[in-house]
Amino acid sequence: MLVHLRREFGHVSWERVVAGPGLLNIYRFLRDTGRGEEPTWLRDELAQPDPSVHITRLALEGRSELCVRALEIFVSMYGAEAGNLALKLMATGGIFVGGGIAPKILRKLQAGEFMAAFVHKGRFERLLRDIPVRVILNDKTALLGAAQAAALRGSLL
Repeated sequence: MLVHLRREFGHVSWERVVAGPGLLNIYRFLRDTGRGEEPTWLRDELAQPDPSVHITRLALEGRSELCVRALEIFVSMYGAEAGNLALKLMATGGIFVGGGIAPKILRKLQAGEFMAAFVHKGRFERLLRDIPVRVILNDKTALLGAAQAAALRGSLL
């Protein structure tokens, strides 16, 4: 997949696979390399705005094996990068997964693939198993945090 994405983007960062458009990039890799078939109905469905939303829905509904596989890879890579971040920061107090995607795929995050990839770090596995991982469900968390920071400072200026 890295080689495939490099052909298209040149530099490939984690955001190319674990941010919003990442699910579509994974899906296109699977489709374009013959790892799954895209029937006409699916092609039409994904021609609508924000195809990642449709891939997610179809995967969670089990309506498309290609979408299911794309979401599985996405969740695994999401967990792997979250584990990398936990190690880089030695976030032994916990990791909070936020953003728009995590609450929408909470069921998949809880299914085990995310945590398996999160802890799969060789000799650091035991350390990572002890780090709590939580998904932020309140979509106003960032705004509430900014308001709290502003209140503590007394003003925004």
